[in-house]
Amino acid sequence: MPAKPKWAQLADHIREQIASGELAPGDKLPSTAQLRAEHGVSAGVVNHAMIVLKTEGLVEGVHGLGVFVAEQPPVG
Repeated sequence: MPAKPKWAQLADHIREQIASGELAPGDKLPSTAQLRAEHGVSAGVVNHAMIVLKTEGLVEGVHGLGVFVAEQPPVG
């Protein structure tokens, strides 16, 4: 079985941080540059992971400020 794509691995990592409470509602996620450096991935990988997490309702982007954990993550 092939390994998960890097964007999926990054999204899983952030999901786990949210689920564990390491990232709480309203917390700002690290910048794209920080995530790239920390995980050794490209900006495209980070952007793809963010799109997936936004679509799931776990994070919200605020133009000019960054990406934050959603105040009321979806139930499920």
